[in-house]
Amino acid sequence: MIKTTVYLPEDLEVRLDAESSATGTSKAELIRRGIAMVLDEAERPKRSQKLPVFDSGRPLTPEAMDDAVYEHIKERAARR
Repeated sequence: MIKTTVYLPEDLEVRLDAESSATGTSKAELIRRGIAMVLDEAERPKRSQKLPVFDSGRPLTPEAMDDAVYEHIKERAARR
C-alpha cells in the first residue's frame, strides 16, 4: 500500500472517529472504502471522437484507404 495524507474538516474527523469506534473498523479502512465507493460510482464522460469518413465516390483498395487514413492523420497532426 501507498501512504497518503488526507486533511479533513473537524466535523468530518469527529464523524469518522465515531464510525470507527462504533464499527470497530479502522479510520484508514473507512477512508479506503469511501474512496472506492466514489470511484466505483463515478460516471466518466465517454469520449465521442468521430471517426474520419472518406467518400471518394468509388470503392478504395485497402492500400488506397491506408494512404487516405495516413494523410488525414498527418493533416490533423499538422494543425496541432
